[in-house]
Amino acid sequence: MAASDSAGDDSLYPIAVLIDELKNEDVQLRLNSIKKLSTIALALGVERTRAELIPFLTETIYDEDEVLLALAEQLGNFISLVGGPEHAYWLLRPLESLATVEETVVRDKAVESLRAVAAQHNPGDLEAHFVPLVFRLASGDWFTSRTSASGLFAVCYPRSQPAIKTELLTHFRSLCQDDTPMVRRAAASKLGELAQVVELQYLKSDLIPMFVNLAQDEQDSVRLLAVEACVSIASLLSQEDVEQLVMHTLKQCTGDTSWRVRFMVADRFTELQKAVGVEITRNDLVPAFQSLLKDSEAEVRAAAANKVKDFCQNLDKQHQESIIMTNILPCVKDLVADPHQHVKSSLASVIMGLSPILGRHNTIEHLLPLFLSQLKDECPEVRLNIISNLDCVNEVIGIQQLSQSLLPAIVELAEDSKWRVRSAIIEYMPLLAGQLGQEFFDEKLNSLCMTWLMDHVFAIREAATLNLRKLVDQFGAEWAENTIIPKVLAMSRDQNYLYRMTCLFCINVLAEACGSDITTRLLLPTVLSMANDKVANVRFNVAKTLQKIAPQLDQAVIQPQVKPVLDKLNADLDIDVKYSASEAIAGIAALG
Repeated sequence: MAASDSAGDDSLYPIAVLIDELKNEDVQLRLNSIKKLSTIALALGVERTRAELIPFLTETIYDEDEVLLALAEQLGNFISLVGGPEHAYWLLRPLESLATVEETVVRDKAVESLRAVAAQHNPGDLEAHFVPLVFRLASGDWFTSRTSASGLFAVCYPRSQPAIKTELLTHFRSLCQDDTPMVRRAAASKLGELAQVVELQYLKSDLIPMFVNLAQDEQDSVRLLAVEACVSIASLLSQEDVEQLVMHTLKQCTGDTSWRVRFMVADRFTELQKAVGVEITRNDLVPAFQSLLKDSEAEVRAAAANKVKDFCQNLDKQHQESIIMTNILPCVKDLVADPHQHVKSSLASVIMGLSPILGRHNTIEHLLPLFLSQLKDECPEVRLNIISNLDCVNEVIGIQQLSQSLLPAIVELAEDSKWRVRSAIIEYMPLLAGQLGQEFFDEKLNSLCMTWLMDHVFAIREAATLNLRKLVDQFGAEWAENTIIPKVLAMSRDQNYLYRMTCLFCINVLAEACGSDITTRLLLPTVLSMANDKVANVRFNVAKTLQKIAPQLDQAVIQPQVKPVLDKLNADLDIDVKYSASEAIAGIAALG
């Protein structure tokens, strides 16, 4: 008897521990307890989980939001622990309670779990248990339950009987007309999802009137969500139905008094374009797109500008060129000179993509002047976006035409009197090199890169040195040996000690990129010859450079060539040179 009592006590132990932990004042302990629910359910077995654990959890839903969030997440994965799909409805009660709490993230997670659980219901259980839950939530007194209900219609509608479907649509309509803006917002956000699963006749008779009402709602936060629903609805209708049922409302959204709604239209414009088809795009969306590109709000213009390339690409090929030249390009020309930087930057990121669409002649005549203007823009992001996309223009008009038109502008910027402008162009040089290729780069831009090494501003010389390293990474050590190393080494004999130092800085970065052979054969002799320089600062940097390039050197030259020079510098009259040489000797010795 005692033994059986003991066994009974043991079987109650997991739930007793859970109860204790869930009543503990420490939030972290309660949270950990919730996260171990699946282990406790396994210990209890499916019957006791249904009979004891689930009712206990349902009754104790009052806690910190993070604990409730963890519970909502756990319950979504609980189906196998209550006995599989045929018992999935046991999870509905606690999840229903969680779907009504005040904290949004908890409700959202509860809805997510409810949707997962609904998918496991058989049709009988769905109608007997899940649909009544949706109706209860949809007609709840608190707006929290009604907002949660919005996310559940689409999962149960396809598997319900016709009479139930009618009731579901009636409830959803009442949510779309709810007095509380948060509920209408939730309904508007789920309207597109519901449209995907309802029959076409009900889409036309029920959902489109809901969409029209939401798109005219007094709250702009509701109207902008209706725009998202419009994409889903339009993709399901024929062109004729779109024209009759949707386009009037969509045009109203394009000219909405709230910039946030117009922004949403601009942001979703290419999706709308694909949904409505080429005919309606040509007749209705082109004028709408023009108005968005000319919008009074910079955010809307930027969103529309970002869609220029995709919109033009999706136009029907027969009228594509004429629409772009007549309707879109004049707006684009205005945007190139827009007073707001992010509008110009947004346009610059896509405008080059118009070249392949418009072809060689139109690119040269109409687009190149715009590219030139943007290349000279004061905003670095605009310039970068143009340079980053030169390759697609290159493919259309060829390198020769590109060099005649855009490169003079790049060279002009490279020689600008403001050092910050020159610095910006140096940063883009490796990118340009990759876009234009080695042969063209050598012919047109190589001399420019070498000129920067002798700039009177140190920041430019430093940037130019780092630029060389990136170019070698791009074109390889052989190119460096033939093209830039002779010019760099020539600087070691320059009259100005600053340029002799720049030569050393270049060797520092080139050694690793060029490898052991070139470093030992070409770079090392120059460094060693500079150890006798009359300027202490140069000798100081010779010692630093020898330490820097030592790992790249053939070890056979360290003792006979490098060591004697460093010993000599270590006996230098200048204290800084001596310090630098002693550091280098110690550093090289550590390499072994």
